[in-house]
Amino acid sequence: MKYQKRTGRLRALTRSAVAFVCTAVLATGALPALNATAEAAEKPLSPGKRCDDLYGLRGVRPGGLPAKDSSRPKAQWDEFDYVNPGKQYDGLELPADPAERDAFLKKVGTDPDAYGKGDPRRVYAYYAKEIAKPGSKWTADWEGWRDGKYIPQSGHDPRGKAFEAKVVKDYGLVGPDWICQKEIKVRDPKTGKVHRRILDAINTKTREIVEIKSNNKPEDSQKPKDLALTRNKAWQKSGYRIRFVFAEERGGNGQKFFDEMRKNLGKDSLGRERVTVHEHRSVAVERAPAKANNSPHRYNAPYMNADPSRNSGSRGGAVDQIKQSRPTPKDMADFLQRREQASGGRFPKGPGGIDFTTLDLKYVGKPVKGEGLDYAFSAKKAPDESGGWGGKEKAQMISDAFFTWLALTPDKFWVNLNPDTPGTIMDDAFASTDAGRVLLEADLQLKHDFFKAMDPKTEVGKAAWDGLAKVDGWPCLNSGRNWIEPKPAKVREQDGGIYILDAPLALQSEFMDIDTPGPGGGESCQDRLSKAEIEHNESVLRRTVVPEVENWINTRPEYADLRRVYTARVAAEWIRQQDAKQPTDYRRIINSNDVGRWPLRAPHQDWEKTDVFDRYAKIFKEGEFTYELAKGQEVWVVTVGGVDFSKQPKRNVTRQEFRAEHPYTPRTKDTAVKAATDDADHDGMLMLGGNSAGRSDDGGDTPAPAPTPTPTPTGGDEPAPGDTPSAPAPSATQTGGGHKPPVGHDPDGGLADTGNSAPVGLITGIAAAALAAGAALVWWMRRRRTTRG
Repeated sequence: MKYQKRTGRLRALTRSAVAFVCTAVLATGALPALNATAEAAEKPLSPGKRCDDLYGLRGVRPGGLPAKDSSRPKAQWDEFDYVNPGKQYDGLELPADPAERDAFLKKVGTDPDAYGKGDPRRVYAYYAKEIAKPGSKWTADWEGWRDGKYIPQSGHDPRGKAFEAKVVKDYGLVGPDWICQKEIKVRDPKTGKVHRRILDAINTKTREIVEIKSNNKPEDSQKPKDLALTRNKAWQKSGYRIRFVFAEERGGNGQKFFDEMRKNLGKDSLGRERVTVHEHRSVAVERAPAKANNSPHRYNAPYMNADPSRNSGSRGGAVDQIKQSRPTPKDMADFLQRREQASGGRFPKGPGGIDFTTLDLKYVGKPVKGEGLDYAFSAKKAPDESGGWGGKEKAQMISDAFFTWLALTPDKFWVNLNPDTPGTIMDDAFASTDAGRVLLEADLQLKHDFFKAMDPKTEVGKAAWDGLAKVDGWPCLNSGRNWIEPKPAKVREQDGGIYILDAPLALQSEFMDIDTPGPGGGESCQDRLSKAEIEHNESVLRRTVVPEVENWINTRPEYADLRRVYTARVAAEWIRQQDAKQPTDYRRIINSNDVGRWPLRAPHQDWEKTDVFDRYAKIFKEGEFTYELAKGQEVWVVTVGGVDFSKQPKRNVTRQEFRAEHPYTPRTKDTAVKAATDDADHDGMLMLGGNSAGRSDDGGDTPAPAPTPTPTPTGGDEPAPGDTPSAPAPSATQTGGGHKPPVGHDPDGGLADTGNSAPVGLITGIAAAALAAGAALVWWMRRRRTTRG
């Protein structure tokens, strides 16, 4: 009897085990099963749902993924949008004073569930809970936690689901065989651990598993599960294939992980990899909940807004990235490290992938009164997420320069370093702006660089000195004027706005006489040169030194700020022209000569034009470089100069040329206004922009207790003076500047049409004549006997 009882129990256990195995097989759609183990108390595996039913897709043609690795063609790049509930708090603030902040957080407490959804105190409670953790890395960085952890975490699931729906639709993963969100279990034979894994999509007939990622890398928490699947003998023998689909360019992210998976699973009977990777390039556009779009807790940036304040400013792809930027590389690296730790590999690429030191303005749209201005910046990609710093400073500089060019009359757009005219450095109002500072500092930089290029120890310098006219057997160089002016720049007026496609600068050089004596004593040799010899010297310099320095001006980081304010001048002049046709939000600013809202910013708030002149005067009087050309021969080099931004040559780009050379730029611009995106027409470049008409409520309905808001530094929100239309620029005496512009200055500020006047644009290639008028390079050659043998 006992024997029979045991047999009955054994049969019962056997039946139970068989039932469990069958359940596992049915639940996973005939996937490889685990060893029979009684886990009756464990939560059942989710069977998933037909992909087309889950995402509400109808009428989609069935399809599939390529058999090999693939990357979506540029012509097919597009975007998808999703709602991030956390984005409605991207401007939520804490008291700036540490004591007030701590008291406020203590009052809020560390229990987010004590507050309902939509109550900002819930967000504060999450932060209070975060910094209460031992060793929290966010204790002194509320904004970093808000923008680098809380908001991305809130958007992770919505973003992922939106991209999954897009992939299912775009690749046609529809029909009864395609199941989404199916859960499986798999044992890792290497560790013995059993993993539960939800598959984004699986075809039970073709045995394809599709893992869909809305960023550019596999998720850290899922890697052990996927490796377990490829190590499991049952899966290896089953013939299943795994397809990874990413929304962004993957680069080298996760390559070691994919290599291991491929090694484990091997190839199919046709010699194809069973693990493939696909880049379905699509830009994610993050939106705040519609009802909260104008929440008092939304962030408004000051960029390109005519009257910025806490409740009015810019929003868009540029703002979302720039607001996370930090002032120094070290600060940025620390923030990115904390962001990555908070991410666990789940967040999309952030501001670390942007080299903000190359930020420049590339597009402005039609300025419609009350509707703001669309704009787009360009920037180089930063390798390996190693950038991201300096974004706020550069964006603010571009915006401030844009308004400076609008507010001041064109007769003020010059600077001049000339020892013969110390009273005409620059207009006082222009000197109170960063745009003016950049021009004067660039003028001084030009002098240093011309010195370097003339060094006879370099190939270029030696060629220059060898080619100069000789006096008594020694090379002798006359005084001269060097200035930078724009080559015909290319723009395209289209889509209601203007694309600034290319705005190169040219360095010019010609003879100019200077009265102020230079360093070293002795007489100048220039009076001993004939007109023909002077012209010969000019030709030598234009053939040797000028091209070298011109290249530096157009490419080197020392001139990046000059190029930034230069393209802002292009955009501002176009806005002037649009406002002359119809009033815009900028009318009260144009020609007002009031630049109080766009002052010198930190760390240059104490900058003085006379300081630059003093530095220059010291160089002129004492010399900077001494070139010894031969035994007993010493040369001193000194310079004078200036910058003039009043001239604007143009060359319009035809529709055919624009389509041929920039086929994807209009599409990229449309996306960039909403989210940072790769520039399909320029490898290694990004576009990111926004619209200047962001609006927020005044905060009257903020739930109590609310922190005292700290105003966003925008340069002030005082009303713009004089609601008057654009008028011709007054003369220097009319504007009170008192300074006469340097030689060659055009007081009218008009556009100099130097190219094709096709009807596509009123100003192509605007860029103002730069670094110039009056810029003079004076050379004194001193002979001095030496006693060296």
